[in-house]
Amino acid sequence: MLSQFTREGEHATLADLGVDFKKDIYPVGRLDTDSEGLLLLTNDNYLKTKLLEPRNKHTRTYYVQVEGAATDEACEILNAGVSIAIDGKKYITLPANAHLIDEPFLPEREPPIRFRKSIPTSWISLTLREGKNRQVRKMTAGVGFPTLRLVRWSIGKISLADKQDNFPKPGDVWEVTAEEAKQFYE
Repeated sequence: MLSQFTREGEHATLADLGVDFKKDIYPVGRLDTDSEGLLLLTNDNYLKTKLLEPRNKHTRTYYVQVEGAATDEACEILNAGVSIAIDGKKYITLPANAHLIDEPFLPEREPPIRFRKSIPTSWISLTLREGKNRQVRKMTAGVGFPTLRLVRWSIGKISLADKQDNFPKPGDVWEVTAEEAKQFYE
């Protein structure tokens, strides 16, 4: 699904969720059609600006399933910053917070990722303070471990872990509580 309300081609959009969103609701950040996870929608212009303005460097954590047995050394490189191409130009990413994790509890992906019997997969938790186009995919490929599955796990202090008792399925929508919303302003 495209993380927007406007239709482009045949892809589903946020308008297809069957939720009667107010007209002034806007997605904060984007997920490409091959990515999953947390997407914040808001009509709070101050919050939207705060989270979208690059100089504010709010954190976003992704759980990334990669091809191959990822190493601590690869995570150290991700932590230091990786050279990637942005619009055909060399760019060094800001230092990240990357570490190996066990496979997280997630709903099955539809369509499933490609599977190869002879090549293992592993998981990395990757926290960024910037958001370049396809950055996570470029970073993991840059250290030799191409991304197979990409799930945005958290934005700031709001996390899918907060919903472990009633874990959301793809397309689920919930309203953050007033207490959760306050966390974005801290």
